[in-house]
This record gives sequence, C-alpha cells and structure tokens, in this order.
Amino acid sequence: MKIWMFFLCCLIVSGAGAQRGVYTVQQAHSHNDYEQQRPFRLAYEHGFGSIEADVFLRGDALPVAHNAGDIAPGRDLKTLYLDPLKACIRANNGSVYPDRTRKLILLIDCKTAGVPTLNGIIRVLRAYPEITGNKTVRIVITGNQPNKDSLYNYPAFIWFDGDLTHTYTRKNLARVALFSANFKNYSGWNGSGELDHTSKTALENAIRVAEKAGKPIRFWGAPDNKDAWEMFRKMGVGYINTDKIAELAAFLR
Repeated sequence: MKIWMFFLCCLIVSGAGAQRGVYTVQQAHSHNDYEQQRPFRLAYEHGFGSIEADVFLRGDALPVAHNAGDIAPGRDLKTLYLDPLKACIRANNGSVYPDRTRKLILLIDCKTAGVPTLNGIIRVLRAYPEITGNKTVRIVITGNQPNKDSLYNYPAFIWFDGDLTHTYTRKNLARVALFSANFKNYSGWNGSGELDHTSKTALENAIRVAEKAGKPIRFWGAPDNKDAWEMFRKMGVGYINTDKIAELAAFLR
C-alpha cells in the first residue's frame, strides 16, 4: 500500500507539472498591436488571448499610437479596436470567439494622464454595451492609472493591470486582471543560451507573487524568440509577450 501511494503521489506531481506547461494561443499577448500591418485582426485571427493598444486623450478622441508624434487620422481606439471587436461579438452570437470557451483581454495603455484618459475610455465604452456586458472580454487598463487604492470605484467593466510592488487591499485586488512587469528589472538575459541562476530565481519569485494573488503575469521588454518563449512556458508565465504574432502562434501550436 505504501509503495502504491508513493507512485500515486508521483503521478499527481508529474501531472501538475505537465499541466503547467500546456500552452495555447490564449496565453499569447500582442504587444503594441497597433504597429502590426493589420491591427487587431492579425492577433484575433490567430486566437490570441490578449491584445494591447496605446491611447492618448485628445479632446474627446482616443488616438492610438506609441508616441504623440505618431498620431494619425483614422487611427483611434474605436476604429481600430472597439468597432471590430463589436463586429466579432455580433458575428459569434455574443461571444468574442466562435469557440465560447476562448476569451480576450483588450489591454489599453494610457499614455496621457491616468484619470482623465480613463474617464475618456469609460465614456467611449458606454456606447458599446456588447463589449462592456460581455463575459468573454475584459477591458484592462495599464500605463498611467488612477490611484491603486481607488480601483474598486470604477465601473465593473473596467479592470486593471497590477503592480507587483504594490500591496493591494482585497477589494482593489479583485479589480486586477493580471500583473505586468518589466523583464529588465529581473534579468539582463538576451534570449540566447541558458538563463542564469540569479535571473531564474528573480523571475520565479515574481511569478510566485502573482500566483499567490491568483493572477497571471506578463513580462514586457523581454527577448522575443523561441528560446525565450520556451523559457516562459516552462516557468508558467501567464501571458507570453510578443511582437511576432504569426511566429509565436506557430510555436504554441
């Protein structure tokens, strides 16, 4: 009986480790997606679980760009993301993807002052009940944010990107969808060869903090190649950050 129990425990541990390594395109994040040739569409067609758009507040408009100097007519949050997202939800009878188990995060990076920009985003989103009332979509705010102790005051359809260095109260943590962290704060690894022990420990500690909070984690500013993707997969990172949509999708499949 003791031998049988030993092997059973080994199987359970082995199974848990294997499950952690199972990844699909739902764990892929399209970083600076608006810089792709087909914003939203390319990542969506590959089934990504997270798509990122940087926005500026200009009057009542929310242009999408990485820098203020790159703002161009016709490239705004509504045109590039909200209208196509609404069309997908309608085409799929209320689900963001045809497979109703798949979900999507729209990560909106506020490049201008947090509170006014967020208020502008909320104002625009109220015209999209198909999105704000949809359980397969999460609108997550990153970049410039309001005070981290005030997150619970915002509408239920707004979620937030977490900060690993902040101690959240329970009601504010409940509004955090994921944690994002700058890879370079934990490692100088360039994606070639083996990850050094110090970096591995630092990254694992960050992942553990996020897991303890019950949230997935994403590292930005990280190497973007197969070696890095495999390392993140083995470590159990919640979302793999990429600018290489088709390549990461092929890797995960």
